[in-house]
Amino acid sequence: MSQERRVREERREAEARKVVADLLKLLSTADRLEFEDVVIDARELTIEFIPPSAPTGPTYLKLTVEPVGVPQPPGGKLEFILEVTPTGFRLLTPPVPGAVPITVPPIAAVPKLVEFIKVEYKYPSLEFKGSIAEVKIGATKAEGGTRSTVIKIGGDNKPPIFRFLGYVVNRPKVALDVFDTTIPLPRAVRDAYGDVLSNPYEWAKKCINVVKADLISFHLVSTDPGIKDVSPQEAAKEVEQMLQTIDIPFIVGGCGNPVKDLETFAKVAEVAANERLVLASVTFGMNIPKYVEVVKKFNHVALALIFMDVTQAKAICRRLMDLGLSKDRIILDPTTAALGYGTEYSFSAAERIRLAALRGDEDLQVPMSCAATNAWAAREAWMKLDAWGPREWRGPLWEAVTAMTMLLAGADLFMMMHPLAASIVKSVTEFMEKQTVRDVIEKEVSEYYSWVTKRY
Repeated sequence: MSQERRVREERREAEARKVVADLLKLLSTADRLEFEDVVIDARELTIEFIPPSAPTGPTYLKLTVEPVGVPQPPGGKLEFILEVTPTGFRLLTPPVPGAVPITVPPIAAVPKLVEFIKVEYKYPSLEFKGSIAEVKIGATKAEGGTRSTVIKIGGDNKPPIFRFLGYVVNRPKVALDVFDTTIPLPRAVRDAYGDVLSNPYEWAKKCINVVKADLISFHLVSTDPGIKDVSPQEAAKEVEQMLQTIDIPFIVGGCGNPVKDLETFAKVAEVAANERLVLASVTFGMNIPKYVEVVKKFNHVALALIFMDVTQAKAICRRLMDLGLSKDRIILDPTTAALGYGTEYSFSAAERIRLAALRGDEDLQVPMSCAATNAWAAREAWMKLDAWGPREWRGPLWEAVTAMTMLLAGADLFMMMHPLAASIVKSVTEFMEKQTVRDVIEKEVSEYYSWVTKRY
């Protein structure tokens, strides 16, 4: 090796040792370690805590460095020992060539843990005398309809997620929205569905075949007098076409005008007799007796819409029942506000409704629906603002969290828009349905000492 090369390597080694010495000097005067924006050019850096060998003995830190770009010492690493003192750290091994390491007293073996203290876990003892009616949506050929399957919601006698009281009877179901005419939609939603947005029947098929929606929520917004003012007869033909296009149950939504909606529902119910469609929605502003007459005559399901008010919820359900609809033909929509725009009020109203039903209020013992699509009314879901993150993720997550909030309150049916949001919520509801979940939870509660090493 040439003299010049030897000098360069000795210089690099001296610089490396100086860096380590500087670091140790900082450690020797510190009582806390805190690193920020630090770059350590080393193959390996290990800081090892060595506990005292006796109750009153010293504690040590062992710093091991394998530097990059310098001749390797014997063993390939540099080792330094620091004693922990009440005022900081004291360097025992000077980081200089030829230094004689100070021998650390032998470390006594750490006593092995013999056994954890085991405490029996007892689930809360809760009793609910009420139960939610089970509502069936759709009808097969044997039942007078044309659907290949039926959807069941409700049926539980406990609050949501209370797995320790038993398994869920019917998991909450997810419907994806389809509109019969082109309307303004957020960019993330348009990108998700592409060119099928102009064809509601292809849109519905994509929701079923690709997204695996449990059912479709078909909105007849073209009937709105302020949009196209499509006649009830034409709207009924659209529903008839949808019945021929898809074979799963679906919801038919109106335009929000109580007079026009009632006229539309009357025609739709007739062409879809015995299909047990959900007619959404009946409100206090509508001719309720006429609506109930249509639902009963053609064998469909009612969806009642109120506005985050328990008294209203009780009143409209009682009104429907007094007019002859049984609880297994009624779904209640207490209104879902978007995340950040009043969702806590929606949660509170829905939770109070569900708990009142389980405690015995028969007027409220019906499944609840959640229009999670309202989340897209929040500007945070769709506004282009780099500081808020990409809209293609932000929007679906906004909708999913809105839906999940209502799931915790007891919602049994979700009307959603974005495929990703729907997939997230559906995966959670499917997990709720798994019969093995409680067994897994109970096993791990009884073996809590294995949680540290548990792998999933």
